[in-house]
Amino acid sequence: MNFGQAVSAGFKKYAVFSGRSVRSEFWYWVLFVFLVSFVGAILDALFGTRIVIGSGSNGVYVWNSGWITTICNLVLAIPSLAVAVRRLHDVGKSGWWWLLTLVCCIGPVILIFIAYIKESGPDNEWGPTPTNAGGAAT
Repeated sequence: MNFGQAVSAGFKKYAVFSGRSVRSEFWYWVLFVFLVSFVGAILDALFGTRIVIGSGSNGVYVWNSGWITTICNLVLAIPSLAVAVRRLHDVGKSGWWWLLTLVCCIGPVILIFIAYIKESGPDNEWGPTPTNAGGAAT
C-alpha cells in the first residue's frame, strides 16, 4: 500500500473500527497526520491564529497551538483511532489495547513494539490476513 492508498483508505473507513489495517497503511497514515499538523502549525504561525491559554510564571505557555492545527487534529482524530484499532486487530490484539496510549510515556512505546511494527498476523477473528497490491502481507 502506498501513501495515497493509505490516506484514501483512512478517509474511506473514517469511523470503521472493525477489520484490519496493514502496517504500511498505519505508518503512512501516521506520516499524513504529522504532515497535516506540521502544515497547520506553519499556517497558524503565518496567519497569527495561535491559541494561548494561560502562561506559567516563567512565561511558558500552558497551551500553545493554533485554530488551524486544532481543527485539523479534531478532523483526523476519529480516523486515526480507527486506523490504530484496525492495526491492533491485524496483529491479533483487541482494539482496547489502544488505551495503553493513555499511560504516560511508556504506553505508546509498548504499543509500537507489540503491534505497530510487527508484521500482519495470520487469519483471526477480525478477518483474513490482508495483503498489499503486490500480494505480500506487511
